[in-house]
Amino acid sequence: MGVAADAALLRAADTALRIAEPFSGDAARAFFTAHFRPHRIVGGPAFFTGYFEPAVEGSLTQSADFAAPILSRPADLVTLTVDEALSGPDGPLQAALRAADGNLMPCPARAAIETSALAGRAEPIVWLRDPVEVFIIQVQGSARVRLPDGRMLRLSYAGRNGWPYTSVGRILVEEAHIPAAEMSLSRLKQWIRDNGQDIGQAGRALMQRNRSYVFFQAEELAADAPGPTGGQGVSLTSWRSLAIDRSLWSYGLPFWIDADLPWHQPTPTPFRRLMIAQDTGTAIVGAKRADIFVGSGELAGRIAGDFRHTGEMIVLLPLADAL
Repeated sequence: MGVAADAALLRAADTALRIAEPFSGDAARAFFTAHFRPHRIVGGPAFFTGYFEPAVEGSLTQSADFAAPILSRPADLVTLTVDEALSGPDGPLQAALRAADGNLMPCPARAAIETSALAGRAEPIVWLRDPVEVFIIQVQGSARVRLPDGRMLRLSYAGRNGWPYTSVGRILVEEAHIPAAEMSLSRLKQWIRDNGQDIGQAGRALMQRNRSYVFFQAEELAADAPGPTGGQGVSLTSWRSLAIDRSLWSYGLPFWIDADLPWHQPTPTPFRRLMIAQDTGTAIVGAKRADIFVGSGELAGRIAGDFRHTGEMIVLLPLADAL
């Protein structure tokens, strides 16, 4: 179906769902049976990872305790279409800066941004304790930040510099710094901290090998606020929202996930449920690649960081003659 899929069919199914009486169980099964047909995605097992919304401490002012900035989107940053993409050393750039004369020029990569290449263009909106927290939030795409006075901010994705994403966890495994079986989010963060986060130190140099850099916007967060907003523009729901390759799949598509995942305990247990494509990510590439939204906070981070598992992925495509 892909992004070029008939979005009208999905909208029609959504309309039918909204006007239906609340239902569950057999009624829910009947709805999806009437409006969708399941298709197993072939070509080997699907690969699943997990992602979450970090919850960290921060400050609106820079200090010795809070010295790592989250940057706003530059006003002259332009997201490029496939036809507009500029050439880069690692492939096409998906964003650029628009110069005063209207021409496009590459946005700096991570290392240059971290040494003030965007000064005057991208401003700090909040300060965190260390660069690795900034890095992890950029990978996850959102965060909750508790300020010293108790107020909460939500950081939401506002764009990126357009450089291709590189997995630094994969680098650590390939270069034999951490065994593949032991790789997790906590091990990754600890390795970076142990090896130094100042410019020129090994931990910082590792993060800078991922040239992609993400910008954010901030808003005050109410105590009863829903989950973060995904790429579809709706709030994400723990264990129901799925990030997919947006170049292949449409937002709103239901997917049945059948895998053994460590979602209740360290040992994998059956995970069988219907999820909805509501988000995307630069690391999510391919028809059988998906990222499961786990939730917010430290526990969600620990669980999501251990997901690197295979399983079955079945897409439910809307039926034209049922709508």
